[in-house]
Amino acid sequence: MTTPAIVVEALTKTFTTGRPKQTVTALDAVSLTVEPGTCLAVVGESGSGKTTLARIIVGLETADSGTVLLNGEPVAPRANRKELGRRARVIQMVFQDPQSSLNRRLRVRTAVDEVLQAHTSLGLAARRERCVELFTLVGLEPRHLDALPDELSGGQRQRVAIARALAAEPAVIVLDESVAALDVTVQAQILELLDELRTSKGLTYLFITHDLTVVQMIADSVVVMRRGVIVERGDTASVLQNPQHPYTQLLLECAPKPGWKPQRGVIRALREEIAS
Repeated sequence: MTTPAIVVEALTKTFTTGRPKQTVTALDAVSLTVEPGTCLAVVGESGSGKTTLARIIVGLETADSGTVLLNGEPVAPRANRKELGRRARVIQMVFQDPQSSLNRRLRVRTAVDEVLQAHTSLGLAARRERCVELFTLVGLEPRHLDALPDELSGGQRQRVAIARALAAEPAVIVLDESVAALDVTVQAQILELLDELRTSKGLTYLFITHDLTVVQMIADSVVVMRRGVIVERGDTASVLQNPQHPYTQLLLECAPKPGWKPQRGVIRALREEIAS
């Protein structure tokens, strides 16, 4: 029996915010499983808890309770440096805005080289060769290695971010709204690249998004989150073609499509059903 790439069991996370202070539940007993080599999309509006879930799985946030397993191994809530290094070789994250995750004053080769220094024993010459290989793999040219982030397009910067994630040779990549800031044409190119890499490298993806069009293009299965709770889950075709929960129906009804006109009566009725 194949060990799941990711297992999340009963994750709960709360935040205290505002004045007077209020407790907000970001995750409420969330559980899910991602099989190796597949792509699971986590869908929901802003504030649904999907990014908090991703950050806990990667180790950037600590859950109040619950467990996370990566390839069958538990993720320590508060990891030491050795554990963080081990985890980085299993799972990496690609963020929404590569401009903010790349140092604008450093050549982009540095972003990849730093990962190689941290997670491999390669010497300087071998690291340079590996940087070229990774840039070629994500559709960039060797000349791009010496560019500053501001000298690259948004799509090229996101390719650098993907190359950086691949440098640690992880089994799992979490993509947090990683094509949301790109125009439609570049989105399609990046999604095609991600799909090719998943096939050729046997990668597993956890894809965080609010865009149901993107889900349709890349995901094998989908979970829909609202206010920290999973309200629907299933294979992508079933959920998008025959949604069962009113909130999923609302997301689909509001998604722009060719010839789309908002069916205000339908949207109002769905919102009332969700509120009740």
